[in-house]
Amino acid sequence: MRYCLFLLLTIFALSCESTPPEQNKPGEAVQKVATLRLVGETMGTTYSVVLLSGELSAGTDSKAYLAELKGTLDSALVALNDEVSNWEKNSTVVRFNASGTGINVVEAPHFLANYRLADRVSAATEGAFEPTILPLTDYWGFGSGRERIEAGVDTAEVIRRKALVGLDKIILEGDTFLRKTVPGVTLDLGGSAKGYGTDLITSVLIERYGLKNFLVEIGGEMFAAGRKAEGQPWKIGINVPREEAAFSAIAETMPLENRAVATSGNYRNYYKVGGETYSHTLSPVTGFPERNRLLSASVTAPDCATADAYATACMVLGPEAAMKLIETRPELEAYFLVRDEQDEGMVPLISSGLQALFGKE
Repeated sequence: MRYCLFLLLTIFALSCESTPPEQNKPGEAVQKVATLRLVGETMGTTYSVVLLSGELSAGTDSKAYLAELKGTLDSALVALNDEVSNWEKNSTVVRFNASGTGINVVEAPHFLANYRLADRVSAATEGAFEPTILPLTDYWGFGSGRERIEAGVDTAEVIRRKALVGLDKIILEGDTFLRKTVPGVTLDLGGSAKGYGTDLITSVLIERYGLKNFLVEIGGEMFAAGRKAEGQPWKIGINVPREEAAFSAIAETMPLENRAVATSGNYRNYYKVGGETYSHTLSPVTGFPERNRLLSASVTAPDCATADAYATACMVLGPEAAMKLIETRPELEAYFLVRDEQDEGMVPLISSGLQALFGKE
């Protein structure tokens, strides 16, 4: 639903692209640089890593290197899912949701990191980012719920479920016990989990493998380290945010270097019943699906979990309030695609720190 990165279709593959370094001058020998691509599966989607072979030690067997790396990354992502996935029946978050009063979380570092991030972003966005919204998500047929088969809405049921929404109903006691103050409150950390997974892969590549130039992606959430083989910044494609658009349809490209980007939108995750369109972005305030003029929100940040969470919040806030929020936070930048006031097309809305990249200054 988010960024389009053209990858090999196989789960695990290797390719070589010959490119001259940017600094080559006429008459100099052209050095060929191989780009290595690794693809795997996680969180109900795919992950990908693009590396430069020039960073590998001389004589390294590239295929063996990628196979070993894939095993390391798969293990790290399984450990993450075991804590934050609402689809793993024994995960930390599932056990918390099923508990009466809460659980001990002292041995769940990934869960705690995502919870703390959710708490910070929820406060910064005045609740627009709301990880306790699962009861409403299920009612409207997203998350673990089923798609609605009739257009009628039980307003009383929405109000009842909305009473279970709010991070003020959860207290972290001494960094060891996460307590519910209201029975039935639940967590869904999916608003930052893919971004966090992207950061997890990034940390493995840097800290364990010593890599400096690569591109990581999980389900469209990305971190770009260093530069591409030819010495240029990585370029990320922003999808056309229309329901009928192909996954390969690109509205704009964005250069990215040592920074993360995440995009949220309603144009892939929706369904229709009785002529009504139900999108997965829900308002914690009203309890209903949020449909405003913001078609997609691409947020850049130093880390991908933060970008992921704020992109989700922006879709709830709408274009004007979301951009006002972005401009108050120096660590964030954003590129929005907004439905024009005549509902005939879309226009970009770009934060001040990105405008020069798109010739808008």
